[in-house]
Amino acid sequence: MANSGLWVGILTALTALGASYITARATSRAALAQARTTTTAAALREQRDRRRSTYREMMDCAHAFNEVTWQIDEVDAARDREGKDRLLTQMYERIGPAIGTINKAAHEVRLDGPAEVSAAAEQVRQRARRVQPLLKALIGDGSPERSHDYDAAYLDFRDAYVSFIGLARQALEVEDEVG
Repeated sequence: MANSGLWVGILTALTALGASYITARATSRAALAQARTTTTAAALREQRDRRRSTYREMMDCAHAFNEVTWQIDEVDAARDREGKDRLLTQMYERIGPAIGTINKAAHEVRLDGPAEVSAAAEQVRQRARRVQPLLKALIGDGSPERSHDYDAAYLDFRDAYVSFIGLARQALEVEDEVG
């Protein structure tokens, strides 16, 4: 009888050790899963914040470009060719640096992605670059064809910019749902 009591004690001890091991292992796995989840959430939050900042910079640069191109209304309102050419020359001098900042911002978006937003930023950059020579062509030439070409290029830029904004917003919303 004492022998069976010993066996019961041994089995009880082994059961307790086994249960303790299983509990410790499950706790360890849960802690590891929690740590991975926390790390992933933090990385996604950091990525979203970085992208949001990069997208805002791109939008700020596009807005600065727009501020230059919107001066075309002042050109149209000028009464004489000399006044128009002076305003167009000022616009042309300001548009180069504005395109330079768009170039830089588009490259930053390319690094942060995702691919669709990066491609949209590249379209904005390319469309902005098309406007510049058409603006220069307006200096000294008030023909309707030149104005039409400039207006069409600006509308292409604007459409690419609106597309970029939509894709950027969509990318951030998807990440908000995941994060």
